Amino acid sequence: VQLVESGGGLVQPGGSLELSCVVSGSDNLNNMGWYRETPGQQRHLVARMGSSGRYYGDSVRGRFTIDRDTNDPTAYLHMSSVEPGDTAVYYCYADTWAGSVYWGQGTQVTVSS
Repeated sequence: VQLVESGGGLVQPGGSLELSCVVSGSDNLNNMGWYRETPGQQRHLVARMGSSGRYYGDSVRGRFTIDRDTNDPTAYLHMSSVEPGDTAVYYCYADTWAGSVYWGQGTQVTVSS
């Protein structure tokens, strides 16, 4: 199973960015989502979408939106009203009904003027 992310980069505060994650090699997916990690901090969940619906972390709720194209399958993270605190490496993940978890390679998002 491979997860390939794209869409990271530099964005100004208040701007928007979209991340995408394409999964290949599995047709038994349950959840897909995004975690983020900053130096010295643990990786934590940003958003998730699956059989239990959508979940958002407190710090991004109302600003970020997660979508999935189940025909692809691809996950998207629409980031709006970004803040310097959103600067991190974003990791896409996917889990299966059998309990396996897979990760993307990570993509850097930097929010700076």
